[in-house]
Amino acid sequence: MKTALIFSIFLILIGSVSVAQNDNAFPVKVQVENGIIEGNYDTHTGIQTYFGVPFAKPPIADLRWKAPQPLDNWEGVKKTKEFGPRPMQTLVFGDMKSRSKGLSEDCLYLNIWTPATRNTKDLPVLVYFFGGGNVAGDASEYRYDGESMAKKGMVVVTTNYRLNIFGFFAHPELSAEAPYGASGNYGLLDQNAALKWVHKNIAAFGGNPNKITIAGESAGSIGVSQQMASPLSKNLIAGAIGESGAGIKPTMAPVSLKEAENTGLEFAEKAGYPSLAQLRKLSTREVYELYNESKRFGFPAVIDGYFLPKSLPEIFESKQQAMVPLLLGWNSAEIPGMAFMQGQPYTEENYLAKVKEAYPETHDEVLKLYPHGSVQEIERSATDLASDRFIAYSTWKWFDLHRKNSDQKVYRYQYSKLRPPLKDKTLTSGLAGGTVKKDSDAPVKPEAIGAPHACEIEYCMGNLHLVDDYVWTEDDFKVSETMQNYFANFIKTGNPNGENLAEWPSSEANDTNPPIMIINTESVAKNASNDARYEFLDKTYGN
Repeated sequence: MKTALIFSIFLILIGSVSVAQNDNAFPVKVQVENGIIEGNYDTHTGIQTYFGVPFAKPPIADLRWKAPQPLDNWEGVKKTKEFGPRPMQTLVFGDMKSRSKGLSEDCLYLNIWTPATRNTKDLPVLVYFFGGGNVAGDASEYRYDGESMAKKGMVVVTTNYRLNIFGFFAHPELSAEAPYGASGNYGLLDQNAALKWVHKNIAAFGGNPNKITIAGESAGSIGVSQQMASPLSKNLIAGAIGESGAGIKPTMAPVSLKEAENTGLEFAEKAGYPSLAQLRKLSTREVYELYNESKRFGFPAVIDGYFLPKSLPEIFESKQQAMVPLLLGWNSAEIPGMAFMQGQPYTEENYLAKVKEAYPETHDEVLKLYPHGSVQEIERSATDLASDRFIAYSTWKWFDLHRKNSDQKVYRYQYSKLRPPLKDKTLTSGLAGGTVKKDSDAPVKPEAIGAPHACEIEYCMGNLHLVDDYVWTEDDFKVSETMQNYFANFIKTGNPNGENLAEWPSSEANDTNPPIMIINTESVAKNASNDARYEFLDKTYGN
């Protein structure tokens, strides 16, 4: 009797929690191409949400390592109130915080936030691609939440795409079976499939299919640059935003199909499953474990003659990219200087040695561009050099290519706001922009001298309130409002400028000293002072 009473009380409590989670919303149904979906309409925020909306068939069984396939129609009403499973991945970045329902190869789902009322039409649309090196991440993370941007007057979509071996594996037999004669790039084709779905269906959510801006950070930004370059996607977008990343050497540039196929075949042979038939028979667990055992950091994108006919510089230089406005930039300390120093202290002797090791023929020029002197100056230069080599240069190259090879407005920024202290002193900032538990044996991290990789995401998307690890200040919310408004204006008009914002000039093709907007507590546009660094690296990488 007592046990039954406790169980009854437990059920009542569970029921009350369930009701409490939804007591501000009522269900709403929308007809999309393949059937009816049901989301929630929040009466407090005015935002409708549709989570876990399928945009392609599950890429499982015989559809593993194939381009995404169109959905079949369904009967009845499909509930879309919970985030779908995130793409298969291992714990690469422990600081990512997902809200998804586990992991699965069946991961091709997107999420929608819309402020539309019953008569709303032609709202601008933001489609955001998450970051994570094409090996981790998902569209449900708090920092990508679309509600805050939706309140600015747009429809927001975040979308999953396949990762690592599930999303970028190439193999000669896969190329042979594909109607377009190539393999790999499945994650990028997933992004394209999501764009196609949005283009066909977004009017049902109050959106304008001809006003879609794509955006992303890190690998997501690299994806944006590749969607801009792809003949499959370039006519689906009206604008592009890139935060720290482009698919250009030396960062995650695509390789030739032959190289990708050889890499995949070598992986398969070492794993003991050289044929495609054997690979397709493997369970999700077996593929996951084989990939993890290989210690690989993903597989590269591919110049496949289909999604990417040529390298990005070749596509942009021949003016074959999407001719749309572009807003992009990078952070002031993308990666610590120790990545260049390889753990050596910031001394004159160590810095000179590392520069000469990396640039044996051109070290004198490097030392002029990245000067040395005091410990502080060496740390700054080592940080700049590490950051430029990591991701700032490739983003600059994208900027330079589009402004010189299009008639569209191009706006660039450097994000420089330092983050405030963490609330929990047992935590430390992670590589992907989140936090992880401190390792008691790890050396104490030096004070940040700039804004690290990925730290701007929650500011740009207006989500500081959802990322509660830091002691946010009035200045942080001010910077967030500024950056979010720049983004919102750009998504709506192709121009970030607007009321109560510092003027952000565009960069034109013939500018010899193109401007850059420095985003900080007091944002200001300046003439660039560091482009000589990128011009030097441009010669070095030979893009």
